[in-house]
Amino acid sequence: MKRTASLKRQTSETNVNLALNLDKHSPVKIDTTIPFMDHMLNLFAAHAGISLTIKASGDTYIDDHHLVEDIGITLGKAIKTALSARKGIVRYGHFLLPMDEALAYVALDLSNRFYLSYEVNIKFQKTGFDYDLLHEFFYALAANAGITLHIKMLKGRNNHHIAESIFKGFGRAFGAAISKTKSKSVPSTKGVL
Repeated sequence: MKRTASLKRQTSETNVNLALNLDKHSPVKIDTTIPFMDHMLNLFAAHAGISLTIKASGDTYIDDHHLVEDIGITLGKAIKTALSARKGIVRYGHFLLPMDEALAYVALDLSNRFYLSYEVNIKFQKTGFDYDLLHEFFYALAANAGITLHIKMLKGRNNHHIAESIFKGFGRAFGAAISKTKSKSVPSTKGVL
């Protein structure tokens, strides 16, 4: 069974086209019109070992909020579609990832139940990317994918390093959780996720 999804989300504020393949490592082509998000999503896909293409645009002349959130929504829905009944997967993943002075811990459960614990203290900065939007991105992604997701910043000084630590850690944890097992059953004593 192919673990793929192609989705389009179009609103009066944004336009997101996304293709996902959980069983291929390439291509990875990200163009969101927000260079920082392009960088972070490239890191996520590379460390998860998946193929991800995103072409997105939106009302970034206001700010990046709508587009970042809608990318999270669309990626979350694509993950949910690609995982389908979630049979034959490891289900759980966690990773402790250092990025220079930054250190983040990410743990997740592909439980088909949404929960987000996001303990990240990123400093406000007047120019550049609004790092507070990372919470909105992960909230939208986890809610739409049905992921129980814990992200905890353990150390960090530089905002960019903290964000890289989180996205790389999320990619590694996600890649472990979607790994196939020899079993073809759902990894739950309930028989369903």
